[in-house]
Amino acid sequence: MLSINPLEPTQLTAKPSRRAINAAMKDPAALQASFIGQARAREALDFGLGINAPGYNLYVMGEPATGRYTLVHEHIRRHVERLTTPNEWCYLNNFDEEREPVALKMRPGESKVLCSHLESMIDELLDTFPAAFDNPGYQRKRAAIKRQFDKKYAEAIDELETIAQQHSVALYEEDGTISFSPIVDGTPLNDEQFAQLSDEERQHFYGLIDHLEHRLSEQLIELPQWNREMSELQRQLKRETAEQGIRPLLKNLEHIYAGELGVLKYLRNMRDNLIETVIELSEEENSKEDKTDDIDRKTLLTEQIMPNVLVASEPGAGAPVVYESNPTYQNLFGRIEYTNISGSVYTSYRMIRPGALHRANGGYLLLDMDKVIQHPYVWETLKLVLKHSEIKMDIPQMEVGMVNSMLLNPQAIPINVKVVLMGSRDLYYMLQEYDDEYDQLFRVLVDFDHEIPLENQTLFDFVGRVREQVNTLGLKTITPKAMYRLVEHSLRLAEHQHRFSARFADTLELIHEANYFCQLLKHNELDVRHIEQALEAKTQRNGRISQALLDDIKEGQVLISTEGDAVGKVNGLTVLEIGDSVFGTPARISATVYAGANGVVDIEREVELGRSIHSKGVMLLTGYLGYKYAQSFPLTLSANIALEQSYGHIDGDSASLGELIALLSALTGVAVKQEMAVTGSINQYGQVQSVGGINEKIEGFFTLCEHRGLNGQQGVVIPKSNTINLMLSKSVIDAVKQEKFHIYAVENIDQAVQIMTGMPAGELSSRGRYPKNTLNQLALERLEQIANIVNGTDDDE
Repeated sequence: MLSINPLEPTQLTAKPSRRAINAAMKDPAALQASFIGQARAREALDFGLGINAPGYNLYVMGEPATGRYTLVHEHIRRHVERLTTPNEWCYLNNFDEEREPVALKMRPGESKVLCSHLESMIDELLDTFPAAFDNPGYQRKRAAIKRQFDKKYAEAIDELETIAQQHSVALYEEDGTISFSPIVDGTPLNDEQFAQLSDEERQHFYGLIDHLEHRLSEQLIELPQWNREMSELQRQLKRETAEQGIRPLLKNLEHIYAGELGVLKYLRNMRDNLIETVIELSEEENSKEDKTDDIDRKTLLTEQIMPNVLVASEPGAGAPVVYESNPTYQNLFGRIEYTNISGSVYTSYRMIRPGALHRANGGYLLLDMDKVIQHPYVWETLKLVLKHSEIKMDIPQMEVGMVNSMLLNPQAIPINVKVVLMGSRDLYYMLQEYDDEYDQLFRVLVDFDHEIPLENQTLFDFVGRVREQVNTLGLKTITPKAMYRLVEHSLRLAEHQHRFSARFADTLELIHEANYFCQLLKHNELDVRHIEQALEAKTQRNGRISQALLDDIKEGQVLISTEGDAVGKVNGLTVLEIGDSVFGTPARISATVYAGANGVVDIEREVELGRSIHSKGVMLLTGYLGYKYAQSFPLTLSANIALEQSYGHIDGDSASLGELIALLSALTGVAVKQEMAVTGSINQYGQVQSVGGINEKIEGFFTLCEHRGLNGQQGVVIPKSNTINLMLSKSVIDAVKQEKFHIYAVENIDQAVQIMTGMPAGELSSRGRYPKNTLNQLALERLEQIANIVNGTDDDE
């Protein structure tokens, strides 16, 4: 019989170097540590940020809270220090086609200066006009034009008046209306006097006046033309006057921006529009103008000529680093705002707003990929921007339905940005499989490990980060014991004695919660008892479900035995993860065997509660039985296996070792010790393989045994390969030290069977037989017996 000893207490948890921890707590250099481990990710980041070629954008792959955002920011911050500040971008009014605003590139800080110059020009324009139109010189020229018109009009009227007087008719002009009256004896007649004339005389004057009115129409037939000519001359005078006032202002700006072709072109295109605007404003002038009118005029000029600065930057500021936490279409690619005027939707170049891509132009844009794919059109548009290296502000299809609206088509802006996507592994592989363009645009993978090796440097960095966080909280210091406990906790999270958890955010969470208890006690030093209080409090907060399951076992609602023996029944170990709560609980595995040819039936699978991996583990049992026993006869049996009192879906193959022991017990009739529990996965050759959640599983069974009273015989059987994953609680380790609880690590099924039944498994001899009174010998005989029953023997033939 093999001698299998339980694990020693020293094997049940890690032993980090206290000397290294103490040294790191005293070293000021530890406070400079910005990150822990992740050498592979660092190298990939350096490569991705250093290479300047199309398509070399980055995908940072890893789970949240592993520090990927912090590390990316740290590397980019160091990298951008060597980069120049990118150019600024503005949108300008397109005076030829207002629906197509023009993009203007300027050096850092210049857009602010340009806006200042244009604002000063607007103020000078308001000071110049309408004062220029009140100038005596302008008024004299305007009066001269009016006199030319009046002269033509007067000459026409004088000529007609002379003819009328020659025919004894008087001409009257009143309020622009011309009328005629007969003259008799040198006196114009009124209507009463005219009525007293004879019919012959009245007919004479009627004909004469008709003739004069006809001559008047002929004389004044060119009056509209004279009016048009006068108005045109007046407009020309206004234009010349406005141009004379505007020209020196523009000339001054053209001299300042002689080397900026884009600004020069804008100023030259602005000239005609500015003249027309000044003329329009002068025509709207009235004698009752007040301060409000000045504000309105300034607003009008501002809306027409001031640049819309999309992105401004200060000289020497370096390349921008932009993180967009909500990558909607508008937040990423910009938007065009609208306003309602008289029932119609109106917009202008001044209402164009930048997106994250505009702000990150010339630098780096960080995005969460899982959020990017949640918003319509964003991913496809982002790929177009990266492929063509320009951003064109199109309106998403969801907004095209606007009626009575003016739509803009701004000029595209060249884009030079490196995009850093942060997402999960599943999302990365999905993009690779289903998006053909993905590999062309995101060639650099930054893969974050979920575990970090426990080495001197990583331990040093870990202690430094904890010290930095403690200082941030305003605490005086942290004790060496508390620091040691935090290291243990991180190893426990990683389920490994030689690896940290990469989720340093979980350690920060524990520090914050421990600080709460530290403050309650009015201490300024974080101690191990504060950390223990925080851990206990979290267990209490999240422990309702685990406590309810334990209570059901205590009350006998769930049947779990921790003493005695039973045939076909094994205590399995399971782990449940519900939200933040992760805990282990025992579950009874039962098996029955009878003559038949149905094979091993997984009841969980039959009722569709068993998931694929669990069903695979059960199916491996048949392979093992055939390999182990049925080499000289056909494997024939009927067996049922179930996890008792399980009412939800079951997945994972960690119960396959327990299921096989229950099956062998039911097959041979050998009882299994109920004070023992078992977990492990098997293969078809009987080797025991590691499983997850090993600490929670052991502690779940230990808690039940402790409640019922430790008798020195209780314990668990685990895979030997899981020994390195043990980070057990102090209560379990103390019980093992006192030999009240035992943990056995096995490599194969025979070792597990021997521990669980107390009977030797038996080794196959050179003659192909197992020793008598061994479990393997009983199992072989029973299987052969069932085969004979079902298939018949040679003697029966």
